[in-house]
Amino acid sequence: MRPTEGCGPAPASPQDGAVIWRNRALRLLDHVPLPIAVVAFGGRILIVNRAMAAEFGLLPGQLRNRRILEYFTLRDSATLQALAEAVRMHRRSQYPARVSWTPAHGRERYGEMTVDLVSDTPEQTPNLLLSLRAVEVPRQSPPGPRSEVSPVEARILAAAARGDTTAQIAREIGVTADGVNYHLARLSRRWRVPNRTALVARAYATGVLAAGTWPPAVPAHPSG
Repeated sequence: MRPTEGCGPAPASPQDGAVIWRNRALRLLDHVPLPIAVVAFGGRILIVNRAMAAEFGLLPGQLRNRRILEYFTLRDSATLQALAEAVRMHRRSQYPARVSWTPAHGRERYGEMTVDLVSDTPEQTPNLLLSLRAVEVPRQSPPGPRSEVSPVEARILAAAARGDTTAQIAREIGVTADGVNYHLARLSRRWRVPNRTALVARAYATGVLAAGTWPPAVPAHPSG
C-alpha cells in the first residue's frame, strides 16, 4: 500500500535549520554575563546580547543595524589599521581595542574590547565578534579636557556651534540622528550641562573648539 501523499510533516529545509540554530545561539548569548556583540566589518551591529544592550539601557533589538561607534569611542586608532591588514592578509586572530563609553545612567567607563575576526572561509569578509571588559582608570592620571571627547564628538560640537539641526549634523558626520542625540546626551551628562548652548560654551572653554574662528572648527593641532 502506497503512503498517502501530503501526510506527515514536511521535511525541514536548510534555511529552517539555520533559523533554529540562530535562535538557539541568541538564547545562549543572552545568558552570558559578558557584554557581547557581532558586528559587520563596516561597523553595523548584527547581534548583541542582553548584557551589552543593558550598558545603554536598551533592548538588544534597539541596537541592531546601528553603528557600533555611535556607542563606543575607540581610544587607539591603530586597532582599525590592524584589523584592515588582517582582512587583507586573511588572518583570523584576536585583537584588543581600548574603548570608552557612557552607560545609560552613570559616568564614562573605560575598558578593553576583544575583537575576533570570524567567517566561514578565509576568503569571506569577516564579521567582528566583540566582547567587552571594563577596567578601572588610574586616579592619578584622569583624562584632560581635550581627551574627554572623541573626534566624532568634536565634529558634532562644531556643527552644533554653527547652529546645524540634528538632521544636518547626522548627514555631515555620517551617523544617525539618534546617534547625534546619543553623543550630545553623553557629553551633557559628562560635563553636567543642561543643553546644547552650554555644551558649545564648555567646548570653547576647554579648547575642544578653536577660539576666535568662524565657522566653528576643531583645532588642527590641539595641545595638551
